[in-house]
Amino acid sequence: MSERNASGFDLSPKLVIVLIVVAILGFAAFQSVYIVDQTEEAVILTFGKYTRTEGPGMQFKVPFIEQNYNVPTKIVQKMDFGFRMDGQGGDIFAQNSTKTSFKDESTMLTGDLNIVDITWIIQYRITDPKAWLFNLDAKEKTIRDISQSMVSQLVGDRAILDVLGNERQSIEAHATELINERFASYGIGVLVTGTQLKDIFPPEGNVRAAFDDVNVAFQDMNKLINQGREAYNKQIPEAAGVAQQTIQVAEGYAVERVNKANGDVARFKSVLAEYQRNPAVTRNRLYLEMVEDVFKTADGTDLVDKKLGSFLPLKNLGGAKSSSDSSSAPAPAPAAANNGANQ
Repeated sequence: MSERNASGFDLSPKLVIVLIVVAILGFAAFQSVYIVDQTEEAVILTFGKYTRTEGPGMQFKVPFIEQNYNVPTKIVQKMDFGFRMDGQGGDIFAQNSTKTSFKDESTMLTGDLNIVDITWIIQYRITDPKAWLFNLDAKEKTIRDISQSMVSQLVGDRAILDVLGNERQSIEAHATELINERFASYGIGVLVTGTQLKDIFPPEGNVRAAFDDVNVAFQDMNKLINQGREAYNKQIPEAAGVAQQTIQVAEGYAVERVNKANGDVARFKSVLAEYQRNPAVTRNRLYLEMVEDVFKTADGTDLVDKKLGSFLPLKNLGGAKSSSDSSSAPAPAPAAANNGANQ
């Protein structure tokens, strides 16, 4: 016999069973589908035992029998040491974020028995989701303890001046290598992609002030070294260019002198050959060329053959005159010219 509720709806036992079955099937269908993000991998357990690992996308599982655990394997995560950022998601650039120091993590002892305060971060990525889920219990504490141990070991092997100076990159590289080796030996499925030292300070007080003075002196020294190198790089190439130019000029002058000497030798040989064929003509020509070369700049000089009896008829003693004056002037007597020449 069916029963009616207050609203007049007939709730028969068969209908109730159907509704229960539909609800169970709907819930089972909902439980059989799960989504794996692009940055994740899903670990599937069957009755609590590992079965398989699924990649990104829509995946299916047997409801009530299989369980999925999504692990962010494609995201690089970060862990801070010696400080924590409190505020908007731990963002160091957030306006409301504050930095809290953890001296128990940052305070370390160097190889020369000095105390140094170091803050650093590591970046890591989960490479094996199964190992991450089952081989590691206190995940964050294990990662933090191993990383702090390796960095403390590297700092303890070096003097404080090396830690504050040029050993920063060496510590970062070796820390990443040692942490990965320890993670691999523990089989926790984590890979450290980088270690970065943030701040390195000596202890607070007079010691820090002294080290600050040392750092300022180092900076001044490096500044002067860079200035000296700049002046060196400016002066040396310039001097080398001047030297090279001088060498080229000297080489050109040497070539010019050699060529001129070779030309003089060739000319002398040609003159010698002509002289040997006709000595008298060549001797007269050389004499005339020499006389011409000597007297070519001497103005007002006349050369007269010593055998010439009289040169007065040929010499214009009064200087240059016009044609009208020379035509009207009387011609000198030959006897006078002869007498003057004899005198």
